[in-house]
Amino acid sequence: MKTLPMALAGHRLRILCLGAHADDIEIGAGGTILSLIAGGVKLEVHWCVMSATAERAAETRRSAAAFLEGAVASTVEVCAFEDSYFPSQSREIKAFMLTLRDRVEPDVIFTHSRLDAHQDHRELNKLTTNVFRDHFVLEYEIPKWDGDITQRNAYVPLPSGVIDRKIDLLMEHFATQRSKDWFHADVFRGIARMRGMECRSPSLFAEAFTVRKMALA
Repeated sequence: MKTLPMALAGHRLRILCLGAHADDIEIGAGGTILSLIAGGVKLEVHWCVMSATAERAAETRRSAAAFLEGAVASTVEVCAFEDSYFPSQSREIKAFMLTLRDRVEPDVIFTHSRLDAHQDHRELNKLTTNVFRDHFVLEYEIPKWDGDITQRNAYVPLPSGVIDRKIDLLMEHFATQRSKDWFHADVFRGIARMRGMECRSPSLFAEAFTVRKMALA
């Protein structure tokens, strides 16, 4: 399978990471972010979580600091929209997203999948693609009880050791989630192993995304 780098070592890459809840970004794109930094990309990151209690907001900030260690610039923003009710808050969330568009100029946006079974995830995807119409958007996946893992069309092979680092950081920083049976090292490793097989990753592990639209120059 032919691979193309998202950015080369020494090049600047500005990314916007959007997550409905604390831990979403790390689960969906954490390995990719760690890989970019380890590969010498000059990463500038705006990390935005839309809903979190005070406890989970603290987890978010500690986790983001760990995942973004080595980035040349980073901003972490945590909002207070009501968990599980994003569709009924669509107008307010869109207003916030419009202000975000005025403040950041990303080369790449990571957001939830349009086909995600969680209503908050789907709503954030719809608003991302509505507000950021001219951007390269990678939709990430989140395992859950709903069983909504589906076919993807873009892969990031993870360098050796990155999946271990990703899982270690998830387990270290999200104590509030450890009691949930889906929040388990075997789940995260299993999905990454399957995606690694699909793209024939040399390390055997990968993260997978959906790209809805892209322009080739």
